[in-house]
Amino acid sequence: MRPTGWVTTAAFRRAAVLPAALCLLAVALGRPDLLAVAVPFALGTLLSLRSRPARAPETLLTLTGDTVTEGGTLTGAVTVAADPGTICVVVPAADPALGVESRPVVAGVPAGVSARVTAVAGTTGTAGTAGTAAETGGPAGAARTAAVPLSGTARRWGVHTFGPVRVRVFACDGLLEFPEQTPPPKLVRALPAAEPYSSRTPVPRPGGISGLHRSRRPGDGGELAGVRPYRPGDRLRRIDWRVTLRAREPYVNATQPDRDAEIVILLDVLRDVGGGPGAPGVLDAAVRAAAAIAGHYTHQGDQVSLVEFGPRLRRLRPGTGRRHHLAQLAWLTETRPMPGGQEALGDRLLAIGMLPPGALIVMLTPLLDPRSATALAVLARARRAVVAVDTLPEGLPLRSTGEWAEPAERIWRLERDNTVGRLREAGVPVEPWRGSGSLDAVLRDVARAAAVMR
Repeated sequence: MRPTGWVTTAAFRRAAVLPAALCLLAVALGRPDLLAVAVPFALGTLLSLRSRPARAPETLLTLTGDTVTEGGTLTGAVTVAADPGTICVVVPAADPALGVESRPVVAGVPAGVSARVTAVAGTTGTAGTAGTAAETGGPAGAARTAAVPLSGTARRWGVHTFGPVRVRVFACDGLLEFPEQTPPPKLVRALPAAEPYSSRTPVPRPGGISGLHRSRRPGDGGELAGVRPYRPGDRLRRIDWRVTLRAREPYVNATQPDRDAEIVILLDVLRDVGGGPGAPGVLDAAVRAAAAIAGHYTHQGDQVSLVEFGPRLRRLRPGTGRRHHLAQLAWLTETRPMPGGQEALGDRLLAIGMLPPGALIVMLTPLLDPRSATALAVLARARRAVVAVDTLPEGLPLRSTGEWAEPAERIWRLERDNTVGRLREAGVPVEPWRGSGSLDAVLRDVARAAAVMR
């Protein structure tokens, strides 16, 4: 239920009970000295109550932006509009991934023009510096604002909640208190930090209109493919005069056109293992690798789409350019593990047409679920250009510390190595993620296989 008015505090009750008790004792015992002691307490209480607030305070939580890159700093402020002379106590809170400390901060709304600032224990931390008060203008007695700055550091990608922030406002030197207020929390989108990635290997089967990849078919372009005899219809500016003079017949330069490719990044979300402070988990490695690969091919003009390999089969349409890359990063922030379902996801992907026939499929998977290996085998049998990127981090800690934990992990790793070997025999290259240039070798193999199949 929403608070409606000011209430008395324990300090008010002590300030009222102590003078009354002293007065009763002075009358009962005939001690005027006790009455002299009670008078200052009573007068101090009455003087404090003279500045009773005339309106309810209003609180507002604001952020400088709702999007931040992983590892970046997020800033905001809690603004309290109240009568002059009131004191507000702000207790910030947020998801642990935002790194906001829940240290209370006290800010006083000044009675005059000059600002008065107070902080708990005289310290400042990640939650921000002490609150500052600012005059809103207007006649004497008008409401003024106290702004408490807040800040945090995005420790992990994802969509996080900044709040709820609790605000308590006191008046009359702490004798009156307004019930606790909680401004609506804000959603913050932390974009994944893309690792440096670059690849000089051409993508197999480029079939777009224009791009940076050399097509295997001859045509108009800037890549020299050789010299051939002149045929009717060739442009005169393509004549190679040196060869023509030596051969005594016209020869022209044969070129290959530049094409863009279509890339589909499959993100395996069936299992997530590990993760913690300073130790990225399986899904963390996959999301950051997807951001790096998508950013590389998007910026060089290729059509890149993202598909979530899980029960939802969430998909981002293909596109290119900087705006599309920002959409890719925002799409990746909503990724979460989805272990449910037992259907054959590989057949379902082919049935609903999410994978274009000529696209290069890059599947980021830790190979922790049998459905992932089955889907890779299905795509290989369908003669799709597919590359499996192993996103299982090295040195992943054991799930348990029992007596048989270490032998069980060795058996599990042997079975996983057998799965990787069978995938390679089926024609699926499996390469661990090592950052920039880690996929060049397998892309060359896929390009050769695509040329042989064609």
